[in-house]
Amino acid sequence: MNFTSDNAAPVSPEILAALAAANDGPAPSYGADSWTARFREKIASLFGPQAIAHPVATGTAANALALATIVRPYGAVLCAEEAHIASDECGAPEFYMGGAKLIPLPSRDGKIRPAQIDAAMARARDGGVHHVLPEAVSLTQATEWGTIYQPDEIAAIAAACRRHGLALHMDGARFANALVTLGCPPAAIGPEAGVDVLSFGATKNGALAAEAVIFFNPKLADGFERRRKRAGQLWSKMRYLSAQLDAYLESDLWLRNARQANDMAGRLAAGLGPHVIHPVEANELFLTLPEPQIAALESAGARFYRWVAVEGVPNPVIRLVTSFATTETDVDRFLKLFAAQKLAA
Repeated sequence: MNFTSDNAAPVSPEILAALAAANDGPAPSYGADSWTARFREKIASLFGPQAIAHPVATGTAANALALATIVRPYGAVLCAEEAHIASDECGAPEFYMGGAKLIPLPSRDGKIRPAQIDAAMARARDGGVHHVLPEAVSLTQATEWGTIYQPDEIAAIAAACRRHGLALHMDGARFANALVTLGCPPAAIGPEAGVDVLSFGATKNGALAAEAVIFFNPKLADGFERRRKRAGQLWSKMRYLSAQLDAYLESDLWLRNARQANDMAGRLAAGLGPHVIHPVEANELFLTLPEPQIAALESAGARFYRWVAVEGVPNPVIRLVTSFATTETDVDRFLKLFAAQKLAA
């Protein structure tokens, strides 16, 4: 009953097998290998021939280096106040951007709206040279509250970005989970919706340690490769990153894994009913429960994270995250325990 994070899940057997296969004999270094070439071909087939993919090892590196490439040191990035880049990356985006600011925007569901972008840009321009001027917007898909941007919502935000000359970045740590819920082609929530650069996640969904930065606007990619090298993210044995990513996309493994995680989250949500405080659209769900019930669940062996307080919600909030490795048995054990604790209360 470990629902702490999809990072707690093991590695997909298919990806471990791909790593073992990649370990047979020598191969060209620094991304000149066949695994990197195949991965890039698959990305181009999913997102279009303009897509340029660069493997890195972590999501923090993907986000920080992507933003550093599209934002100048005296600029800023607009994002939701709960965004991972603002709350969970220890200042890495600001560090690699050379001092550019993150400007968090309030959000009750993890999403930001075009009107907020318009208002933020008006405030920045009113301040003249004394204020940083945003140069990018960053969205998270799925959001930190487990909600999902629909294609038309992304397109509306992209339109606001174009009005103000902003680039649009997407933190896609759970991109696959959003995609299987939406049931649309990957490009529909990427370049076709107006996204310029995507941090493409795989680690949370079955990889060992592999992410990628994908530029859909080649003009914005200038300088990325040297930034990646300077940051220590250009692996000499790149095949071991790319073999994971190649296997991740092979035979739709990424979508199968995400579908299992989402289905288990839905199964949890169905059994938890009104205690869930946000729509369950991916593989995260948030519950509000009395403290004694939370403590009893923990004492009985359930694992999850306590979350931030939510305005208007009197009881504490906990987060449950499912993964491709979560089983119906895991979920049903938790629901049985939850029901027993509820009756006891």
